[in-house]
Amino acid sequence: MNPLDFLLNLLQMLLWHPGTGVLIGLLLVAAWIDWRTFRIPNWLTASGMVWGLTYNAVFADSALGGLAHGLLGLVTGLALLLPLYAIRVMGAGDVKLMAMVGAFLGALATAKALLLVGIAGGLAVVLFALAHRATGRLAANVKDLATSMVVPGMPLWRPELAGTSIGKLPYGVSISAGTLAYLVLRQLGYA
Repeated sequence: MNPLDFLLNLLQMLLWHPGTGVLIGLLLVAAWIDWRTFRIPNWLTASGMVWGLTYNAVFADSALGGLAHGLLGLVTGLALLLPLYAIRVMGAGDVKLMAMVGAFLGALATAKALLLVGIAGGLAVVLFALAHRATGRLAANVKDLATSMVVPGMPLWRPELAGTSIGKLPYGVSISAGTLAYLVLRQLGYA
């Protein structure tokens, strides 16, 4: 099978599946809206959560088991990003978007996807810093964060660091990219 046929077959399998197809559509819409407005609307994340929970309840062996699977994923996505919202590193829409992803994927898959989201986000930060000539500020932030993690008694988050941001990023794009990468890797049997 040539690479183009392989790619088209992979996309067809992902898009025609009732769970991943809807999730991919919602992620693409969320990324587009966040890229343009720096916001992810509640109607998008709420309807995605409902669809994810419904999908899991309908297509599982047991409706209650499927619903529990989706709810655990939703809570996992929420819980893993909520601390970043609390320290103002991330917006509420980003947290709700990851919770929506969790409603589709379940707890373990959400945690795996979040690793790829972090990689996508880190890459986006580096590219953003390069494009805005803010690599010095980025390096200073990374140094301060690393120091605060190593030096005993130094708090991990210091309010004085908040003013040194390199700028605002539409993190919904990274959440979408990382989750899409996870879905592809899972389809290929690597996740």
